Amino acid sequence: MNASRNIPILILTGLVFSLTSLAQKPPAAYGAIPVKNQLAWQEMEYYMFIHFGPNTFTDKEWGHGDEDPKVFNPKKLDARQWARTAKAAGMKAIIITAKHHDGFCLFPSKYSTHTVRESDWKDGKGDVLRELSDACKEYGLKFGVYLSPWDRNHPDYGTPAYNQIFANTLGEVLSNYGDVFEQWFDGANGETENGKKQEYDFKLFNSVVYKNQPQAVIFSDIGPGARWMGNERGVAGATNWSTLNTDGFGVGAKAPDAAVLNTGNENGKYWIPAEVDVSIRPGWFYSPSTDNQVKTLDQLMSIYYTSVGRNSNLLLNVPVNRDGLIHPNDSTRLVEFRKAIDSLMKTDLAKGKRVVASNVRGGVKQFAAQNLTDGKAETYWATDDSVKQASVTIELGKETELNRMLIQENIALGQRIKSFSVDYWDGNIFKKLDQQTTIGRKRILVFPKVKTSRIRLTILQSNASPVLTNIQLFNAAN
Repeated sequence: MNASRNIPILILTGLVFSLTSLAQKPPAAYGAIPVKNQLAWQEMEYYMFIHFGPNTFTDKEWGHGDEDPKVFNPKKLDARQWARTAKAAGMKAIIITAKHHDGFCLFPSKYSTHTVRESDWKDGKGDVLRELSDACKEYGLKFGVYLSPWDRNHPDYGTPAYNQIFANTLGEVLSNYGDVFEQWFDGANGETENGKKQEYDFKLFNSVVYKNQPQAVIFSDIGPGARWMGNERGVAGATNWSTLNTDGFGVGAKAPDAAVLNTGNENGKYWIPAEVDVSIRPGWFYSPSTDNQVKTLDQLMSIYYTSVGRNSNLLLNVPVNRDGLIHPNDSTRLVEFRKAIDSLMKTDLAKGKRVVASNVRGGVKQFAAQNLTDGKAETYWATDDSVKQASVTIELGKETELNRMLIQENIALGQRIKSFSVDYWDGNIFKKLDQQTTIGRKRILVFPKVKTSRIRLTILQSNASPVLTNIQLFNAAN
């Protein structure tokens, strides 16, 4: 046998192997992408906000900073009850108002005389942050803090010295209570009539966070870790990009328009995903007058669909009452909410079902459409780089009633999909069920109940080859 005759065959075989290997490479990341702590933050989805302070006792939403600190005296305060409630509700963390606009600190700050140290609670020896951070550790919850730069009590507010005072206060909190998963800022300022105006140094503030809690996600109107959604109703945009252009913008009055924050920017320069903040009651702080105005289960489920179901995290405020406890009306509703979500997710009608795709990247199993229903977060379906329009059809095997659909992009590779449609098989033809824009980390579609044996998802527009990790189908009661 002449070995030289086999050389062209070997070369051809090697070429085919090389091309096959090339086709099996994962898709390259597209545009701005999340860093590790942002990915972990987006996985959390749902956690508790607690507004608590003198306003709880004065029945105000924004205190003036002139209240007697002795008014703060929650004689039955039990942070473990808060943590138990959050845990029972399926929440992953608690963020508390360590300092609101009135300047009152829920910890004995060295940089203020308007703190728990000056209150009657525990004879001035208490520390709400210590008790809550310890309770969060005990119940396996993450701990986060809100500190308002606005301070209606501190005499140096409105002067150049104040920014460093606030930075020092921030440093106290971030260095004394263990890990902080999120630092929550807003841009409220004393720019009212006869008020003091402070030019906040957020570059300085953020540097304090990075120094003390480098893993923390910084929330503000413009991030840089996560952004405000532009309203406090619990409604993210039906179009919601996790990317945002922030160059030239600031926090508060200098932020982009609320409409922009609500939708993000397609192909935005920075990965700054959205967080929806909303209260379970009409106000943020506890008021006895709202004990019977806790949001209904239907209202909370609607918020779930327009927050988590629209590529956002849900920060649900549950105010602590004057005893220092979460009111039974709130905790009861939270458990009902958790049961409704669990019931929704209990039976995935698509799990393990056969999926047929119009295109599979390289034609290999690694990127097969079957990955969409295998229940594994790490697997995904992808198309060839040149294919930006594609479809997948889930074969349910029999007529099945359903009214919810959950879709997820592999956001570690960027947010790509610009529009998509969903059709159901009526026995003869496919009929349109829904058509929407973005997907992102999670999109939940809500539609009237249909009975079908096939569901087809069609990517209509994508800025790069689509990469989906999960599709689930449900028949929900709520």
